[in-house]
Amino acid sequence: MKNLRNYIDTRFTVSKEDMALLEKYFTTENVPAQTILLEAGKIERYVYFLSTGIVKGYQNIEGKLVVQHLVPENDFFTSLDSFMSETPSSDYYETVTDCTLVKISKPDFVLLQETTPIWAELVKTVTNEHLSCKLARVKDFQVLTAKERYLKFLNQHPELALNVSVDNIASFLGIAPQSLSRIRKQIAF
Repeated sequence: MKNLRNYIDTRFTVSKEDMALLEKYFTTENVPAQTILLEAGKIERYVYFLSTGIVKGYQNIEGKLVVQHLVPENDFFTSLDSFMSETPSSDYYETVTDCTLVKISKPDFVLLQETTPIWAELVKTVTNEHLSCKLARVKDFQVLTAKERYLKFLNQHPELALNVSVDNIASFLGIAPQSLSRIRKQIAF
């Protein structure tokens, strides 16, 4: 919970009452590596804050796993469409490492939105940050070479590069694993 409080404190001025309310509705859970948090076809019931560890989000497209999200510590994640519309997800979310998750259920999420304006502002800020990241990622696929995408990934997320398999990183960057292995050999650390 401490990491979530720090995350919120760096973005907002939150009263003790509002923070207590947030803490009341979030629960902490320790989850081992390689645990499926959400399966495609199921409805997402939680918004998660990843306090420690790494999580990947992916889809199974014609038998091929396509990694769309590599979630680092101190970030929010969920299958947003499924969570908001309460429809089956096309996403899988799985822990890559042992993780500490702080999560809030849909009913508590709605209750917080109705109870405290800071929650709505936080949701808006996080959603906008994630949208900006997605737009930058699309642009990267359009203008950067595979090597440039990998170098940018290394620069922005060194902890992910050290703890996520080459196959998952390659999928996330839209590169064949063999090509990523060649790129890695070219780079002198």
